[in-house]
Amino acid sequence: MHDFKFKNGELCCEQVKVSDVAAQVGTPFYLYSHHTLVDHFTKIEQAFAPVRPLICFAMKANDNLAVLKTMANLGAGFDVVSGGELKKALRINADPAKIVFASVGKTEEEIVAAIQAGILLFNVESLPELEEIHRIAQQLNRRPQVALRINPDVKALTHTKITTGTLKNKFGIDMRTARKILKSSARYPHIQLSGLHVHIGSQITTRAPFIKALTRVLEFLEVLRQDGIRLEYLDIGGGMGIIYKDEQPQTAKDLAGAILPYLQKTGLKIIMEPGRFIVGNAGILVSRVLYLKDNGFKKFLIVDAGMNDLIRPALYDAYHEIVPVVVTPRRKVKMDIVGPICESGDFFAKDRLFPVLKKGDLVAVMSAGAYGYVMASNYNVRGRSPEIMVKGSAFEITKQRETFEDLMRTETLPTFLAG
Repeated sequence: MHDFKFKNGELCCEQVKVSDVAAQVGTPFYLYSHHTLVDHFTKIEQAFAPVRPLICFAMKANDNLAVLKTMANLGAGFDVVSGGELKKALRINADPAKIVFASVGKTEEEIVAAIQAGILLFNVESLPELEEIHRIAQQLNRRPQVALRINPDVKALTHTKITTGTLKNKFGIDMRTARKILKSSARYPHIQLSGLHVHIGSQITTRAPFIKALTRVLEFLEVLRQDGIRLEYLDIGGGMGIIYKDEQPQTAKDLAGAILPYLQKTGLKIIMEPGRFIVGNAGILVSRVLYLKDNGFKKFLIVDAGMNDLIRPALYDAYHEIVPVVVTPRRKVKMDIVGPICESGDFFAKDRLFPVLKKGDLVAVMSAGAYGYVMASNYNVRGRSPEIMVKGSAFEITKQRETFEDLMRTETLPTFLAG
């Protein structure tokens, strides 16, 4: 599952002691395992080999350059949702012909940049967006490929804030409208309507929602064939869940066994957009204990990482396993594990049975590789933590810790207040 293991009572990432990294870079910090990234990508590639999909890593999960380069070296493409993500993908020399661009709110500047870069596909979320891409493509004298993101109205049985496949959500185009668009493709001579895209949510641990969505996609494709419409691509998005606590998500092999017959039946080139599945358990957040507080009613273990470093518990009530980096015999008591931010929502665990640690001890928040650093902020004027990657017995800082000077670099006083 991942390469964070205890050896002789100490948590290690591959062959590196986490405590050795902490001694060199300080805390808090994010730590990524190169081997885990490779292993998880390879599992998807092998499981879905019969359809030879283009696997586009979902950059919104983790956009660290070292992570991206690892993916590119494996032959991955990239699923981007902003102009910034596109630029980062190109920074590591990603093949533009393996980049797909989603997002419900693409700006003119982003559309221009993507067309000029020569990306594979725009995943279009609405008719107004389609018309905007067509207008810009005409001005640039280009003819980009487009896939319509259809909304199959399938509930993904996941957290409400990360479900995307129902008509109550902002994502995608209802099938009736999508059919009208495809039947009127002659109205858009400056774009190629080349495929369909469907993504129903994130952290989906059962196969049923995928099967239900693909069943509706197959039915829709049959309607389109009767209309005389031929497409080239089907982008099935991402959404494969991982283990945070006691989930029992399907493996890549299990999911492939369930949905490969549907994918093969489409006869289309398949694109996948995994993110969390690849990087979620490939990263941890390491923090240091500041205090153990007992107010007579409740105990609080206060650490130096906060919700600005990892917001998932505060935002989603998400569970993350937390472990001491060095294991010694200690009694366990029920406590909240919290950070220093001036918010009651600044917590990593509530009422967790946890060893009684002392000031200076290290803890690791597990399964933090996805939606961790990418959602970090500078709240309370806190610099974002560094990111480090381990490969075998070596580790390197891939993103430096932000300093106060970094935070102030773009901030100035207006002239009418100066002096």
